[in-house]
Amino acid sequence: MLRGRWIGMLVLCLVVAGVFAWLGQWQLSRAIDTNPLPPGATEEVRPIGDVVEPGEYLPEPLVGQRVEASGSWIPGDFLVVSSRYNDGEEGYWVTGQLRIDGAAAPTSLAVAIGWAATPEDAQAAVDAFERDAAGPVTVVGRLVSDEGPATPPRGADPQTMTRMSPAAHLSQWHDIEGLEVYRPYLASEAALAPLDDIHSPPPEESSGINWLNIFYAIEWAVFAGFAFYLWYRLARDAWEKEVEDLEVDA
Repeated sequence: MLRGRWIGMLVLCLVVAGVFAWLGQWQLSRAIDTNPLPPGATEEVRPIGDVVEPGEYLPEPLVGQRVEASGSWIPGDFLVVSSRYNDGEEGYWVTGQLRIDGAAAPTSLAVAIGWAATPEDAQAAVDAFERDAAGPVTVVGRLVSDEGPATPPRGADPQTMTRMSPAAHLSQWHDIEGLEVYRPYLASEAALAPLDDIHSPPPEESSGINWLNIFYAIEWAVFAGFAFYLWYRLARDAWEKEVEDLEVDA
């Protein structure tokens, strides 16, 4: 085991184990939130600009944060999203493009305005908003992460949306030249008539500990130990083989 190649392999194992140990420490640092949100913080209404910037992902502790946003609806961009459940009942959301007031560059936010039980009710609301939803508005609701786009069901209209995704909405919006868009969307807590309010309960309080990251940290420690075990087994097998060869020769 004291031969040059085994000492070299031991040094290599030390380097690999050191990398694994660093990765484990990094996972532990991410597993424990040293500055968690105080209880009830998500229920305080904050300006959207204080919570997230356009184009940024919404940090996990802020998912469900109540915010307010002021702006104007963009005509022609009231869209319907299907497969939306309200208190267990399947229906439709009517959504809109809210152009934010006071932004340095044109900035928009996808807003879920309210819920309808049937596609006819949802379309009637869209028609009403196209006629009447003009002028500045302030919307209060919860910020929710992008659900990601999804392909429409087989045989459905290619423009059909079943997921609430600002990225998918952007592909159907108008007046988007140089537009900045918020990645999360806003679920309004007070629907515009004739829609029903969207059921959006407060998020569960986080414990401040990410157990998945702790599990990963333990895995890295196991990998570090395995690196030394592998070196030991290889070196011992080589030593035992040499001993056997000497006994045969003797």
